[in-house]
Amino acid sequence: MLARLKWRGAVASFFAAAAVAVFLPPAKAQAPSGQPVTIGFSMALTGPLAANGKQALLGMKIWEEEINKKGGLLGRPVKLVYYDDQSNPSTVPGIYTKLLDVDKVDLVLGPYATAQAAPAMPVIMQKGKVFIILFGLDVNHEFNYPKFFAMIPTGPDTKPSFTDGFFEVAAVQNPKPQTVALVAADQEFSRNACDGARDNAKKSNLKVVYDKTYPPSTTDFTPIVRAIQAANPDVVTICSYPLDSVGMVKAVNELNYKPKMIGGAMVGLQATVFKRQLGPLLNGWVNYETWVPAKALTFDGTEAFLKQYQARAGAEGVDPLGYYLGTWGYAYIQILGEAVQATKSLDDNKLADYIGKTTFKTIMGDVKFGKGGEWAQGRMLQVQYHDIKSGDLEQFRGMDTQTVLTPAQYKTGNVIYPYEKAK
Repeated sequence: MLARLKWRGAVASFFAAAAVAVFLPPAKAQAPSGQPVTIGFSMALTGPLAANGKQALLGMKIWEEEINKKGGLLGRPVKLVYYDDQSNPSTVPGIYTKLLDVDKVDLVLGPYATAQAAPAMPVIMQKGKVFIILFGLDVNHEFNYPKFFAMIPTGPDTKPSFTDGFFEVAAVQNPKPQTVALVAADQEFSRNACDGARDNAKKSNLKVVYDKTYPPSTTDFTPIVRAIQAANPDVVTICSYPLDSVGMVKAVNELNYKPKMIGGAMVGLQATVFKRQLGPLLNGWVNYETWVPAKALTFDGTEAFLKQYQARAGAEGVDPLGYYLGTWGYAYIQILGEAVQATKSLDDNKLADYIGKTTFKTIMGDVKFGKGGEWAQGRMLQVQYHDIKSGDLEQFRGMDTQTVLTPAQYKTGNVIYPYEKAK
């Protein structure tokens, strides 16, 4: 009897709710409900990579808020679950084990940087999860994991991509440089990038007169720069992490060292905090960038995202412009979200199949993955910094203090050569 009454009450409640719904205006988006779709990841929020990791996280938070306003994923709200990896690779396996075994997240995304992504791979592969990483160089080379995708515009030939443009620019100078020095931090990204630089030097018929690594703990770069100076190369290619990059720029300027061209694969110089810190010391340096606010690189949604990001950057204590990783942080989670919506599934096999076959329209332009989960077509830039007069933020907001040198379709001007002419 009691069960019958409960059933009648439920039916009455249903019809009452339906009757009310008839007279309600249609909503713009169905409010998400139920258990959240959880997306787990680690991110460098402290330590030397934090200047980049924190802006990536803000980009991801903006996506999370936007997707929830639109109804979430599969009609459920989205919740980001993340931990600070402290820029320390040794913390990463434990974080992903916790995310999958304890937090039991539905989906995962990769951390930022090569050194962090590589140690996560065994955990991810054991669980069979889709894994889109953020700015990891050649991470899948040894693993050959079919559900891996790299959100970094290196293209299929990953290692040389960071310095292709550097050597391309050097090769057309008159007189053409004859010798090169290669120096790299003894870490996975830097060694990989330097392997590529070595190949590029060979293709360019440049004689390598210096080729050494330095420990990641190095803080005094003066002896390294003196040793390079003694080898007297025409051009110098540096493959470094953020604090190393700052140290190298300072040491080169302090010693008044003036090779014909210098830079290449230096992580960190893209971040506004380091640009402001170095100011005029950056003038003349040629280095990779993954995106700059040039007209040809502004895609559907780019400006709207940056407006949101920059309005919140101060309160969040992150990079005020967000050009380097704020944009890419949004774009790589944007791809995962679109795959869920298209497949109407959280199944990792279905998601991996869809991601591997699809060209995605992102705020960073079209993204199509190819062999090994790398971009099918690369889009790494080489730029030269110039005419920087101080650490004032407004100098770095547009294109006044940087020129895109390569690829040709995005070129905005010519290199100032030799390097000392830009000082």
